[in-house]
Amino acid sequence: MTLCRAEPELLTLGTNLPVARKAIAERKRLRIIALGSSTTAGYGVSNPAFAYPMQLRIGLEKALPGIDIEVINRGIGGQDVEEMAARMQVEMQENPASLVIWQTGTNATIRHMPLDKFDSTLRGGLRLGKSLGADFVLMNLQYVPAVVAAPDKEAYEKIMADAARDYSAGLFRRYDIMRSWYDDGMPYAQFVQLDGLHLNDFGQKCIGRLLTRSIVDALNAR
Repeated sequence: MTLCRAEPELLTLGTNLPVARKAIAERKRLRIIALGSSTTAGYGVSNPAFAYPMQLRIGLEKALPGIDIEVINRGIGGQDVEEMAARMQVEMQENPASLVIWQTGTNATIRHMPLDKFDSTLRGGLRLGKSLGADFVLMNLQYVPAVVAAPDKEAYEKIMADAARDYSAGLFRRYDIMRSWYDDGMPYAQFVQLDGLHLNDFGQKCIGRLLTRSIVDALNAR
């Protein structure tokens, strides 16, 4: 397998993004904050345009002609859910957005953050972020050797899925999407850097394109 693809059921976010829909309908504008760690920052890509936030902007501009699309990249390498939650209010007040993509969970998993702490911090961040008036999409763990080796990876996944459900947030199932690539015969080297953790150019571009599809499908859902 070499193509960027995923089964349709893996791309369903579980929300219709009401705030983003309203911004598009009333203001012809969609501002998105990509909040995350090194993946969001684009660590290791050969061209900044290959990082998933830029791919998301490019894809949405094509899919939503006539809409002013802005994607603000607020990825900081090495950060965990605690540090992201701590800066969320400032990020959202400085750049009021209709949609926040919160990429998290991988660092918590490989660093073995206590599950109850991960759960409470994630929920606190979602509660704060939603109170500031934005839609949220959680981007969960990535399927890479460093994460696959972690014993409690499924528990972190479940925490994110449950939190997304309880706070009416979307869930972009990055772990299952990437696992489907591997299960279909794509070697890790096709989408992961040599460190066994970070996405390479293909991985970043493909995640950006699939995230675009997920968001567009949610916006168009009846």
